[in-house]
Amino acid sequence: VTEYPQRLMEVLKEFDCPVRHCEQSREPDFLTDCQKIRGTIHQPFTNKWIASSQAPRNDDKPKEIIISRTGFTEGFVLPEINLAVITDTELFNKKIKKPTLGKKLSKKENIDYLTSVNDLKEGDFVVHAKHGIGKFIGLCKQEIDGQQKDYLTIEYAQADKLHMPAEQINMLSRYRGAGSAPSLTRMGGAAWTNVKNKVKGAIADIAEQLLKIYAKRAKTKGFIFESDSPWQLEMENAFPYTETPDQLQSINDTKNDMESEKVMDRLICGDVGFGKTEVALRATFKAILSGKQVAVLVPTTILAQQHYLTFLERFRPYPMKVELMSRFRSAKEQKNTIKDLLTGDCDLVIGTHRLLQKDIQFKNLGLLVVDEEHRFGVTHKEKIKEFKANVDVLTMSATPIPRTLNMALSGLREMSIINTPPVNRAPIKTYVGHFNESLLRTAINHELEREGQVYFLHNRVQSIYKVGEELQNLVPKARVAVAHGQMNEKELEKIMYEFGAHEYDILVCTTIIESGLDIPNANTIIIDDADRFGLAQLYQIRGRVGRSETQAYAYCFYRDGKVLSPEAKDRLKAIKDFTILGSGYQIALRDLEIRGVGNILGQQQHGHMVSVGFDLYCQLLEESIKELKGEKIDKKEPTIIDINITAFIPDEWVGDKEQKMIEYKRLADVNSSRELLFLEDEWVDRFGKIPDEVKRLIKVIRLRLMATDI
Repeated sequence: VTEYPQRLMEVLKEFDCPVRHCEQSREPDFLTDCQKIRGTIHQPFTNKWIASSQAPRNDDKPKEIIISRTGFTEGFVLPEINLAVITDTELFNKKIKKPTLGKKLSKKENIDYLTSVNDLKEGDFVVHAKHGIGKFIGLCKQEIDGQQKDYLTIEYAQADKLHMPAEQINMLSRYRGAGSAPSLTRMGGAAWTNVKNKVKGAIADIAEQLLKIYAKRAKTKGFIFESDSPWQLEMENAFPYTETPDQLQSINDTKNDMESEKVMDRLICGDVGFGKTEVALRATFKAILSGKQVAVLVPTTILAQQHYLTFLERFRPYPMKVELMSRFRSAKEQKNTIKDLLTGDCDLVIGTHRLLQKDIQFKNLGLLVVDEEHRFGVTHKEKIKEFKANVDVLTMSATPIPRTLNMALSGLREMSIINTPPVNRAPIKTYVGHFNESLLRTAINHELEREGQVYFLHNRVQSIYKVGEELQNLVPKARVAVAHGQMNEKELEKIMYEFGAHEYDILVCTTIIESGLDIPNANTIIIDDADRFGLAQLYQIRGRVGRSETQAYAYCFYRDGKVLSPEAKDRLKAIKDFTILGSGYQIALRDLEIRGVGNILGQQQHGHMVSVGFDLYCQLLEESIKELKGEKIDKKEPTIIDINITAFIPDEWVGDKEQKMIEYKRLADVNSSRELLFLEDEWVDRFGKIPDEVKRLIKVIRLRLMATDI
């Protein structure tokens, strides 16, 4: 028994016999003996034996009880030697969990650095706070009046060039806006100021609209859910892993929203496999214990089935009725579920778009959970909006669509980011290139040799069986199955179940596997015609593998000799670039650049957002909202220090140009002398003794901080 010693002792009082703790020296032998015997005779332990609150009959009375803190993951009975082993699993529905914490992202992988300028490549468009939209040419060392410095070169309209000292990199932000290239600003003159003022005026209108929505939502009082009960704590303790810090924060944010009187509308943005479902599971349990019904809305039948099994397993020890609404259910079963929802007999329903149809009515709906919101169409989203008026809504997404993302970033909805990967999770190795049969054979054989499984994604039902045959001929020893959305429900359910049970090695499938599917043994995915998919979709599909500690591989193939469109090239490049764990948020931001931003409240805003770029637009929007609310805007513009002195970060000291850009960005973002000292100490640790050029650069930044304060 690993937990609850106090509760255990209460249970043991009923047995009225000697209790001794297994001595450390004897313990391993005792456990080894048990394991040996268990190998030959094993009768599973049943919960019924301990479920009764009455003490056992006299003939069942144990002679002695031994308590061990290590040993088995589940209980069993060996009648031949009168031994019963009972673990946490039987006593408290608690699975043994390893006390591990997720790996915190390193400095370079930290989300703040990823969203900033360090992913700036030569040729990218940037926005300079003072000069407008330009094209980033590169970072180079220049000598002026005998003094050397690193300069960032930006090209503007009419081939004008601006050379700005690298330590002023914080004046730049990456341009995200139109899917196509923006027009460059003319340097000098009032053109850029006029554009900004025009956008500010339009933003003031939208800020007023947003504030009206805020005010309306603030007046709408939602249901106040009960605070955590002993059952809630017990159910949460049954989680077999240790929560990552970000996951705990998201859980707390969600619970706080539910326990307040405002109507919750929270977006949980976390990477594939980072534990968003657990956040939803705990919120659902809380809502049911407070006497409310819960609906979990998912985009695919397969994901609905998987969620149904997950929730059913976790809620089994409690008096809660969980139902499924999807085409895997017969008409009669669906009819019974609809009746139970109306009478309030069903506490939780998990389903696809079927839940949004008119015949579904709830007696007392309190929480709506939407998984992968970007997979629902406009009409479905309108229906979800109707729910939002008086029901708490929790939305989960690994790659929130740009519109959802910009609403979250502009403060219209609450957002929690889960950015810490689970322990021992490795990034997925991604290959992008034209179709290559020998590479395909090697990839499949490599996975089969380590007893893993393979997804082969071919999104054409007409030719999917032919592709299945070709794969069977290519790898004759493999067991191949085909799955697609037009199959009979029972047949599809059977194939997915058998693939999960490793009765097949390769699953040739369409995008029905795209969302949420979790088969830890499948760690290679091959995507045929990868250029046809959207970026968020590619990222989701790739996330079907790499959900365990095993190294996973993704192969994105496109047809040999095919000419790719610029957008397709961008998408494939992005999927190759973003392999770091936690890149979902980045993928959504890159999607903004490739597809364009759309708009927040109507088409009229689109042009304004394109003319200044998404980041500056959001910043201006935030300022306008604060102004209208009467809040103080802390807008201390950094002083620009430009003196002729040799001050730069040498390439050979930090290692490479990319790292140098990151360090310049960090230096530019320093806001106090204390932060500067910390950065200095860290540089000594990482790169060694600080060269004179860098010492001078630090002095320039110290001077800038002093001047900004004054």
